Amino acid sequence: MTVQDPALFTLTEEERALLPSDDDVAFYARHGWYLSEKLFTDEEVELLESASERFYAGHRDRTLPVRPPKLAYWEPGRGDVQRHNDYIHYEDDTIGAVLRKPLIGAVAARLARAEEIRVFQSTLIYKPPVAGEPSNIVPWHFDKHYWATSTSERMLTAFIPFHDCGEEMGTITMVDGSHQWRETAANDATSLHFAERDRGELEDMLEENARYNGVEVRKVPMRIPKGHMSFHHCRTYHGSGANVSDRPRRAVSLHLQDGANRYREFRRSDGTPVTYNHDVLVRRTPEGTPDYSDPEFLPVLWSSR
Repeated sequence: MTVQDPALFTLTEEERALLPSDDDVAFYARHGWYLSEKLFTDEEVELLESASERFYAGHRDRTLPVRPPKLAYWEPGRGDVQRHNDYIHYEDDTIGAVLRKPLIGAVAARLARAEEIRVFQSTLIYKPPVAGEPSNIVPWHFDKHYWATSTSERMLTAFIPFHDCGEEMGTITMVDGSHQWRETAANDATSLHFAERDRGELEDMLEENARYNGVEVRKVPMRIPKGHMSFHHCRTYHGSGANVSDRPRRAVSLHLQDGANRYREFRRSDGTPVTYNHDVLVRRTPEGTPDYSDPEFLPVLWSSR
């Protein structure tokens, strides 16, 4: 999608009324999360659900030209575990079109205080209604740990359920204000995805960081009505629990970058370079580095310029 046409970035009067207020923006700055107004119609949410079922049944409008080394990609042979499918905005045109609704980008731009918002990643998620399924538990982490090759500290994520989503379904839960914490001594392992690390270690790291900052861990489960979504700062600790309901929890995790974000080289202390999946997909800048503004994979959602 080319993105320079200003007509792509216009809102109706009704949509402008749904943008975060000044108080909402200040709340996000203090707490590191925000629960939106109803940004999707029921019809748009139902379109996401029906398209996701087609996707799980094998439909693809296109596939990635190469498979990144750490791609999250559930396939039927993996069984009834929690499903994650990255780059859903690229592989499915219906889902991608809904996720590119300019209002989502405009809300994110207000919260991040940015002039431009681009997609960074999108993951289709399905948490089966199996109370004891270990894969349903998402341990405490924050997203910036996995985005070490990004220069921005203003990146954020929209969590978009396809239905009313509460604690019984294992909704996303925020650690209030944790985006403002100073971290303890740098740990190279933080650049590893939570799926590659011990859950108990991540619990301990959360508590250690809270003690280091002299605060208590305050966990806030997001109770999200259909059509609404939560946003959280890239340094806000979050996780999710078991789905003890009688139906699957369906959602998209839509990671967003501000227009100033660029690739940077990042190495662990042993000299090992850190990479992100984009690095084998996106076009190259004139300097030969991955271009995190590549419109084919990382389209612009909103621009006020």
